[in-house]
Amino acid sequence: MADATETRELSRAYQPETVEQALYERWLAADVFAPDGRGSRTDESKPPFVVIQPPPNITGSLHLGHAQRTAVEDLMIRHARMQGRPTLFLPGLDHASIAAQFVLDKIIAAEGETRASLGRERYLERMRRFVDETRPVMLGQQRRVGASADWGRLRYTMDDGSAKAVREAFARLYRDGLAYRAEALANWCPGCHTSVSDLEVIPTPEIGRLWTIRYHLVDETTGRPAPDRWIAIATTRPETLLGDVAVAVHPADERYRDLVGRRVLLPLQERPIPVIADEHVQREFGTGAVKITPAHDHDDEAMARRHGLPFLDVMDDQARINERGGRYSGLNRYDARQRVLADLELVGDLEGSRTHEMVIGRCQRSNDVIEPRLKTQWFIRTGPLAEAALAATRSGRTRIVPERFEKVWEHWLTNIRDWNVSRQLWWGHRIPAWYCPDGHVTVTAEPGGPTACEACGRVSAELTQESDIFDTWFSSGLWPFSTLGWPDDASDYRRFYPTSVMETAYDIIFFWVARMMMLGIHLTGEAPFHTVYLSGLVRDPYGQKMSKTKGNVVDPLVTIEEFGADALRFALIQGTTPGNDTRLGRPKLENARNFANKLWNAARFVLGARPGSIPAGSARRAPDGTHLGPAERWIRSRAAAAVADVDAAFADCAFGEGARVLYEAIWNEFCDWGIEVAKVRLADESAPPAEREATWWTLVEGLDTYLRLLHPVMPFVTEAIWSAMPHATDDPGLLIVAGWPLAGARDASLEAEVGAFVEVIRAIRNARAEARIEPAAWLPVDLLVPGRFASTFERLRPAIERLARARPLAPHPSLEALRAAAGVDGFAVIASEMEAMVGRGPASASSADLDRARLERELVTAEGLLDAARARLANEAFASKAPAAIVHGARERAADLEDQVTRLRRRLHG
Repeated sequence: MADATETRELSRAYQPETVEQALYERWLAADVFAPDGRGSRTDESKPPFVVIQPPPNITGSLHLGHAQRTAVEDLMIRHARMQGRPTLFLPGLDHASIAAQFVLDKIIAAEGETRASLGRERYLERMRRFVDETRPVMLGQQRRVGASADWGRLRYTMDDGSAKAVREAFARLYRDGLAYRAEALANWCPGCHTSVSDLEVIPTPEIGRLWTIRYHLVDETTGRPAPDRWIAIATTRPETLLGDVAVAVHPADERYRDLVGRRVLLPLQERPIPVIADEHVQREFGTGAVKITPAHDHDDEAMARRHGLPFLDVMDDQARINERGGRYSGLNRYDARQRVLADLELVGDLEGSRTHEMVIGRCQRSNDVIEPRLKTQWFIRTGPLAEAALAATRSGRTRIVPERFEKVWEHWLTNIRDWNVSRQLWWGHRIPAWYCPDGHVTVTAEPGGPTACEACGRVSAELTQESDIFDTWFSSGLWPFSTLGWPDDASDYRRFYPTSVMETAYDIIFFWVARMMMLGIHLTGEAPFHTVYLSGLVRDPYGQKMSKTKGNVVDPLVTIEEFGADALRFALIQGTTPGNDTRLGRPKLENARNFANKLWNAARFVLGARPGSIPAGSARRAPDGTHLGPAERWIRSRAAAAVADVDAAFADCAFGEGARVLYEAIWNEFCDWGIEVAKVRLADESAPPAEREATWWTLVEGLDTYLRLLHPVMPFVTEAIWSAMPHATDDPGLLIVAGWPLAGARDASLEAEVGAFVEVIRAIRNARAEARIEPAAWLPVDLLVPGRFASTFERLRPAIERLARARPLAPHPSLEALRAAAGVDGFAVIASEMEAMVGRGPASASSADLDRARLERELVTAEGLLDAARARLANEAFASKAPAAIVHGARERAADLEDQVTRLRRRLHG
């Protein structure tokens, strides 16, 4: 329990650099991050709330995307913790296999070494030293952002627990017939010297060339090429003709029907190959005849298998022509291309070429052009796994936020190919498969490997372990349950699995989310989480993707040094919607910092305005309802509205909307109106002490509510202010474990009345500004005040006079009386809100009516903006001529508006 006397005085200005680190250390010392920590205040009757952190790659420092995702994850965690739920935020790090090797290879190259010169064991030892250097840096960065993670449960995808889970998972998949080894076409990266998955191949539009080459028909009488009869084929890769095994045409193509079954002589190789017919040939492409190179093209591989054609791999791991290429052996693929073209032209078989738009697959990591290669690899049979994952989302057991990604999810999982999990790298989990000299395969989960070949009994000394490692996404795919102790019957696994929310970037929904769903359901029998929350990317103020080459990268730590962690968190959350990219620039950060300062200064005023009749160190108590005026009741009602609105936004995963609600409620209502009106009553020495006390306790109560609501978004400034606040006797000493506020009763009629007078003040201020009246000058004002508002008006008159600088302020009960008074010196003000309520009366308004009216107005506005956004995108001139960044921003805006319209309709219609 909190000691009411333990409050701290707030400094004159909020200085994040002097507050944040100390507060984080207080949280750690209090042991409040862990669900079973000594400082936690959990209600074990409530369901746990679990977020397993997407582990950042252990390759250096965190970027802005990590900061954004940490802020969103931590918001959910802090919210659930304050609700009293057993809350686990489990942090981790990913060994990042190919990414880590890519980074380390550059480092050792600068040291004069290579992977080959170090050898496997020395290289892995060097990698472990590199990881030991980066680990504390990355963990420290996450703490700077404010992640309230359970550091005692920190996991790593290469720790012993993960290694055990990887071995067990693969062994089970192998036993279930879902893991197999086969020779098949793989995406080979010559730069990284490994195969990569389809998802790691980036389709890149490029302008290349399309060459037309003559394949001469074989004279079946002489066996020689017919000099005047040939099939012209079109290709973008002439160097691969060295591995051609056929020419294919469409069976309905009249141009080539009589040639099907004949043979042609492969140019430069003098090797006869058949002409085949296949319905998958596109007659419109090139000449309508295509070369078939199954060892170097995925489409050709499928066709070759249909027709029983051989596979000829003519390249090595460095993408050089191998010995099958004859005189071109040893040349890299691009030099070989030029030599082949020159030789074709020399013999007269190069008909010509033209520019051609095409899509080239490039390695996500090295940017090298991917080379399809025939390799013996380990695969996971994904069909049955994908069906189970689809069933989970279709049934609603797992929902994807935003919903529009479910269509993409459906499309990808219904067209998924088997997953190549072999990687020809050193850093990672070695595949637990052993081979005996007789060609048998033994797969085991035992850490020391098998004792003997399970097929023939050869002893372990005669067995050789697979040298390949797993794709890093295999161990990451086990993350939601391996981190909790699976495959053991661990207490954390029993208590916290399945988890609650998996937050991640939308661009890895298939890299990672699909893997977790497929493996989780098969290995545990349950979907690993009930919600997938997809965050967008963080772009610069102009919508451009941040990159070092563009010079627009924002370092989160540098930003925190200047603006504070809370400002960065708020800027990354406010205005965002799930699945949409967000723009971040200096103005947004400055506004967030100003918001923190506004709250700090408001708190300093409230704490400094304590009436002398209230002893210092008094425990917080509810204001005495018998002494509350309309302003105080309005503050309480509007705070209740904010609680309800934030609850609705957070329940809908609309965290950006929740931040907007809080910004409006705290700055525009509580600070700009609530506190300003309360100042008048607090400064009135003639007012009874009980009234002034009630006013002050109302401000304290309102501030307390807003601190609790804002804490998940801006934890540091709210905790710092909390430490200076009066606490109720049952409050904890730290805001991080204080109770989440409950939405109290609202007084809709009063909100309407006071809101009308707020509009009156605005109207008077606007009139003064238009008339250029000195701000300090008093202005006589005549005002319409219907009889039913007379009491409220009289209670608010001093505040209206002061805030509008209106004196004398003459109320009139009717429009006629007001118009009659308009001839006197001054302004006659008719507030439209007040006039509208003359007819209906405040008794007819309810909080539901007010909320519905507001939502309907917002929906009409959003629908209008969405129609305009769609019309703009439908304009061909805009879509084709506007800069790509502008078009991208317009598409994002339309998607954002679609989500907003959907959310508003859902709230209006239940």
